Amino acid sequence: MGFRKKQILGFGIIFVFLLIITVVDLISMNRMKKNMSEIVQDRYVKVKNANEIQWLFTSSDKGIIDSLNNDSAANIKENRNTIDNNAKEIQATINQLTKMVNKNEAGNILLEIQSKFDSYTATEQTIFEKLSNKEPISNSLLTEYKQESTSLTDNIKRFKSFQEKQMGQAMENADHLEQSMLQLLFISFVIVLLLLVVIGYWIISSTAKSLNQISKVMSNIDYDELGSLPHVEVKTEDEIGRIGTAFNQMVDSLEQSRQKEEEYFKQISEQNWMQKRIAEMATMYQNITHIDHLAERFIQKITPMMGASMGAFYLKEGKKDKIEFNKVATFAEDQSNPGRERFLLGEGLIGQAALEKRVELIEKIPENYSFITSGFSKIKPRHILITPVIYEDTVLAVLELASMDQFTPLELKFIEQINHTLGIAINSVLSRMEVERLLKESQMMTEELQTQSEELQTQSEELQSQSEELQSQSEELRMINEQLEERTKEAEKKSRDLEKTKEELEEKAEQLLQSSQYKSEFLANMSHELRTPLNSILLLSEMLSEDTTGGNLTEEQKEFARVIHSSGSDLLSLINDILDLTKVEAGKMEIVVDEMNVHELPVYVGGHFAYLAEQKGIELNVEVDQAALPKICFTDEQRMKQIIKNLLSNAIKFTEKGSVTFKLDKADEKAVEQYVRTEGVDYWLEVQVSDTGIGIPKKKQEIIFEAFQQGDGATGRKYGGTGLGLSICRQFARLLGGWIKLDSELGKGSTFTLYVPSLPNGLIASEEMFTSQQDDEIAITLEQLEECNDELEFIEEDTFRQKTAIICDDDYRNIFALKNALSKEGMNILTAQNGMECIELLNQHKEVDIVLMDIMMPEMDGYETMRQIRMKDEFNDLPIIALTAKAMKGDRQKCLEAGATDYISKPLKMGQLLSVMRVWLTKK
Repeated sequence: MGFRKKQILGFGIIFVFLLIITVVDLISMNRMKKNMSEIVQDRYVKVKNANEIQWLFTSSDKGIIDSLNNDSAANIKENRNTIDNNAKEIQATINQLTKMVNKNEAGNILLEIQSKFDSYTATEQTIFEKLSNKEPISNSLLTEYKQESTSLTDNIKRFKSFQEKQMGQAMENADHLEQSMLQLLFISFVIVLLLLVVIGYWIISSTAKSLNQISKVMSNIDYDELGSLPHVEVKTEDEIGRIGTAFNQMVDSLEQSRQKEEEYFKQISEQNWMQKRIAEMATMYQNITHIDHLAERFIQKITPMMGASMGAFYLKEGKKDKIEFNKVATFAEDQSNPGRERFLLGEGLIGQAALEKRVELIEKIPENYSFITSGFSKIKPRHILITPVIYEDTVLAVLELASMDQFTPLELKFIEQINHTLGIAINSVLSRMEVERLLKESQMMTEELQTQSEELQTQSEELQSQSEELQSQSEELRMINEQLEERTKEAEKKSRDLEKTKEELEEKAEQLLQSSQYKSEFLANMSHELRTPLNSILLLSEMLSEDTTGGNLTEEQKEFARVIHSSGSDLLSLINDILDLTKVEAGKMEIVVDEMNVHELPVYVGGHFAYLAEQKGIELNVEVDQAALPKICFTDEQRMKQIIKNLLSNAIKFTEKGSVTFKLDKADEKAVEQYVRTEGVDYWLEVQVSDTGIGIPKKKQEIIFEAFQQGDGATGRKYGGTGLGLSICRQFARLLGGWIKLDSELGKGSTFTLYVPSLPNGLIASEEMFTSQQDDEIAITLEQLEECNDELEFIEEDTFRQKTAIICDDDYRNIFALKNALSKEGMNILTAQNGMECIELLNQHKEVDIVLMDIMMPEMDGYETMRQIRMKDEFNDLPIIALTAKAMKGDRQKCLEAGATDYISKPLKMGQLLSVMRVWLTKK
């Protein structure tokens, strides 16, 4: 066989073998490429989608926390929109993953994620509905929300872990396939070499160089470092050249896969870095009560965390045109060159950043900038970061950080995210500081009111003296008149007739005066007899319903106690209505004209009646023209709100379905002239309360304004009540100088229209009005102190501990209730059932800190007891609080004159009593 044939045969055999090897290699490389494609395109996409779900879920969590901390309607609406958008994107991503998964376990995890996400979304909507309706968020709801959040996060992590595990298995398969391919290549090359030796040496000389080059490249592969692999230099287009090309393609594919894997792990590391530091900053905000403390801790924490060498915290102060930012905290500041202490909006780079509300990153440092100092030298910083802290579109503070190194994108993203929570923390601390300031102002107001009380008492005595002088002058005029009547017989006869008539009028006046006195005494006694048992009922039922000491009461028993307390409160309201109506009829109801914020009335209506209307299933509408409505009205706010309360209560009570509408507007003076005189009035308010209820027949539309009258007065009527509400409304409206009218049609509802004048010059004041105004102002102050006490109870929690009090009351029920309530506050309680026992206890126990004195007692009443106590010098400064159910006009002044330090009427409110006791125990 000739050389040519041998060469052709040899190369033909070699070509066949090379073809077979190439096919096998291509198949192996294709399998490897598919494995790598699965790793990169399938698993990587699934992990990326899982990370997006986790990020969106974390963003929703932040929105919930922000809404809980700031329950303004605008903030809640904004967060809810963001969370709804997040929920849509999460659901879309879950649907995409459901289509992509090809493992039963992954599918099961996705089903669990879908289930937990549905439950979490439902709880999330419940929280937002309560926040929107201003309802309190229970601890159980928050616990459920946290559990569902944690469970959802764990399932997302499970899904990520499963996909990462699958990715690792795919990588192992790729490694095994690579080893098999290398083994196949080695065997193939050995066979080819053997064939070359058998066929002829001449084939070796032409192919050895290329094979040696490929073999050398393969032997230089470092399997521990796949990021950079050697390539084969392809010089020919034969089978060996194609092998080199395929090998190079495989190397390129491995390098790309390695690069994508490194980018993925880099993203995971950055996310972990970010979440860890955000958690550290969130923990730092706890238990901070002053803004300077917050600024100091924040700048000390954030400066090294951002890799900076120097930092400053500027806090906003002032309002409107007088806003400036003052430096309140620094990090590593050079005291010899401290820099600027304050700046205005738009002043310098930092002021411009605050004005434009944007982050400023400065690379070219100004010449006059502060140096970073160390023990050896001073170094000028190379990079400056200025970032404003924004809360609700308002810049609260500005941060400035200086560094020798450039701030990384990750650090810039971190400072952007942390600024939002910092703004919330600054606002929260400033709000808490404002509450403390208001408490101090309230205490100062109490002292001022006491001073005004003494001045009013002096004025009352002066008015009494003037009244006696006027009576003396009246007597002198009467004597002169009698002398003139004696001059003529005709005048004498008329005088006798007039005298007889006068005697009859005086007798009737005496009878009326005596009747009025009996009525007043009856009301006082009835007030005492009704309020005394009510006091113990309300106190004990309140204590039982709010029992948090882990007693033996079941929830049903606590509910019984709450029903008893509610019924007692209704009975007290009825007693007060009867007393108010009697005072009006006797002309002894005082009206106090003062400024009233008209725009607060819709808030009052919504806060007091929205829940009641919702419980009954009817709609409550509030219609107010804010632009046309004046801001201030001069009237008696307490009586005004009482009228509105009675009208709305009736409207809701008599409406089974439909709606109740409260409308507030400025009245047309011509419309008011039909009912009352309008001279001397600044303007008129028109209040309309409309309902779609049962309506009132024409013949009964007038009698319903009479006391104890109702549209349906039968004993088997559907709706309860005493019939006093509308009578009190009309009487109060007249006292305010206004009028109330009714438009109604049976079966179609009713509309009550109230006209109230704004009286900037007030009504004609009398001695009684001065006393009433004083009492009302002090009562308002006590209510304010009671509300502040609920929020700041932690500041004065030891006020009552180890203090000794005497409860002097002839009713054992009141003693029992008060003793249990005060003992829970840590007080030592002594009891007495009359004044003599009280004085004996004081002589035996010099450690007594305060006395609670009932007024109406047998043997020695509260007035005489207080006088006896004050006669002893050692008890001059002992606080004595008068407790009386005889809450009639002038009782407060009588108690203070007898020696009482303060006065509270029964039934008692424990919060009000504790507030008054706290004031006097603190001053003692």
